[in-house]
Amino acid sequence: MKHAREDYAPIQDPRGLIPEDEPVFLLRARDVTAPAVVRYWAIKARAAGAMRNITESAERQVEAMIQWQHEHGIKIPDMPLVPLPPTDQQCGG
Repeated sequence: MKHAREDYAPIQDPRGLIPEDEPVFLLRARDVTAPAVVRYWAIKARAAGAMRNITESAERQVEAMIQWQHEHGIKIPDMPLVPLPPTDQQCGG
């Protein structure tokens, strides 16, 4: 599976249910936006005809994320800076 962030690349699907080239997006509870994003996903999934058990599972995850945030705090989404390759000028060329 392909993560949106390179530093999440080690997080893989050990059962092989997600194809290697399928893009995925991981949200952590500490992300201040995560509960709202997951709740919105549940609403859209329900409207698209998703089974109730999956949308209810998502809603339970929202509540768990909110509880975790109350206990551990939140962070604004961030990403490690990836060093850019040197330019010709930096290489002396």
